[in-house]
Amino acid sequence: MSELSLHSNQLARGIATTILQGFNRHFEIFQRITVDAIKRFEAADWQAVQLASRERIVLYDRRIAETVAMVRDLYEVKTLDLKLWQEVKHCYIRMLLDHQQPELAETFYNSVFCRQFPRQYYTNHFIFLRSSISTEYIDSEEASYIAYYPGVIGLRESIAQILENAGFALPFEDLGRDLRNIYKTIVRHYRNKANRKAQLNFQLAVIRSPFFRNKAAYIVGRMINGREEIPFCLPILNNENGGLYIDTLLLGEKALSVVFSYSQAYFMMPHQVPSAVVSFLQNLLPRRNTSELYSALGLHKQGKSTFYRDFLHHLKHSTDQFVVAPGIRGMVMMVFTLPSYPYVFKIIKDKFAPQKEFTRKVVEEKYQLVKRHDRVGRMADMLEYSMVALPTARFSPELLQELQDTCASSMSYEDGNVVFRHIYLERRMIPLNMFIETANDEQLEKVIEDYGMAIKQLAGTNIFPGDFLYKNFGVTQLGRVVFYDYDEISYMTECNFRKIPPPRFPEDEFRSEPWYSIEPNDVFPEEFGTFLLANPRIRKTFLKHHKDLLSAKYWQDKQTRIRAGQYEDVFPYPVTARFKR
Repeated sequence: MSELSLHSNQLARGIATTILQGFNRHFEIFQRITVDAIKRFEAADWQAVQLASRERIVLYDRRIAETVAMVRDLYEVKTLDLKLWQEVKHCYIRMLLDHQQPELAETFYNSVFCRQFPRQYYTNHFIFLRSSISTEYIDSEEASYIAYYPGVIGLRESIAQILENAGFALPFEDLGRDLRNIYKTIVRHYRNKANRKAQLNFQLAVIRSPFFRNKAAYIVGRMINGREEIPFCLPILNNENGGLYIDTLLLGEKALSVVFSYSQAYFMMPHQVPSAVVSFLQNLLPRRNTSELYSALGLHKQGKSTFYRDFLHHLKHSTDQFVVAPGIRGMVMMVFTLPSYPYVFKIIKDKFAPQKEFTRKVVEEKYQLVKRHDRVGRMADMLEYSMVALPTARFSPELLQELQDTCASSMSYEDGNVVFRHIYLERRMIPLNMFIETANDEQLEKVIEDYGMAIKQLAGTNIFPGDFLYKNFGVTQLGRVVFYDYDEISYMTECNFRKIPPPRFPEDEFRSEPWYSIEPNDVFPEEFGTFLLANPRIRKTFLKHHKDLLSAKYWQDKQTRIRAGQYEDVFPYPVTARFKR
């Protein structure tokens, strides 16, 4: 090997080593924050829970910036040497052969490369468009799940062992009661089934560590009896008086889908081999793709990477065109969709409607706020990408023209592609206003009750949607109402909720202008009904369940609790499902 080739090879190994060290440091810090979730939960330190969640979200970008700076400083990388970076990738692959998080390390590598070099080099020659290492059967010091055999030790004892192995230091306030509640629910489930008797393979397979989020911990597993496999989840709450209790037992894929919804914040769940946990979860939730499950574990960059690979695969194996998304046109965002793919694509418009008195930067900051905040199952998660190239031929002429008219500064054309400078993706839902148009009385009551509950739960986490119009909310496949238009979102504590003062004279009520002063952050809840409740069917249901939302006092009381540091309980399951205590 020539001296020049030897130097190039050493340089490639050095760069690859530095990038992998950067990832290892990132994952170590990520795990450290995650492992401490049980301490924060048992201490009922809900403020620390929120702070840790935000810290973990911004951690990735900090480590990427740090690693990019090291690569530039240590190796004087200023321009792209094609042969060198191909060799860097090859060296990196060899280093990942025995790594426990190879897929995460590949994504980290992609981020380091893409922060430095132009989009035309984002090919599999230089980055990991396709994963190079299989994540199946990666060894770890401890298995991702534990199996319990009720046929050997009994069902109650199996459940007791599951709770004991969860690792809680706090005692349960009434373990006997909780075990009875769980036992009765399981027996009730099997009572009318053909395989109600325990089969030879009857077992409970449970993920080793609980999942922590907000004010709850969740033990997740599956019951296997004969050919039937039933996902289950045990939500555990802190009574904030030195004890824990089981709140309910959730059975079935639908119940767990809400817990692992894309409109929830990320879980804290420590494990050295995340791919093993994702694989287990996908068996429980086959309708959840791997990108959503990685994101659920707080590995949102891996979720983005996996999603993009899936999307490119779908694009290659489909022929339908991108079209304008159904619903009322937005004043801030241009929204389009691919009918065969269950997501919408959102581009910030060049110009906003006159009533939207803010800038593009403000809109981007609002979306970042949502990304960092506890979404309590009521705000859609979004995936944010830069420099996304989509085939021009896949756009309907009408959509392409409308994009050109409204978003020209965010678009360019290159090699048969439309390249979007900045784009957001969200799960496609039925806009609430469209759902209401075709809803029968039973569906309408359910959805309006849930709409009001969504507003209340967001308010309890210090989020004021700003614009309550039905078009800004969507209905998920599971029938839950979710908020998805963030351009007017703000913190509750930034608002000034006021009661409309009485008119000074009878003529005041007929004036075109209000007789009282209005400051920028003033909100008058009495006015909500004017634009929300014109439909008598909606008005009747709304006033039945959520009349308090029209009162300034309701909102002021929420603010008082938030400022006092009180965090409300929000359950990703019906209140009626909770055990009686």
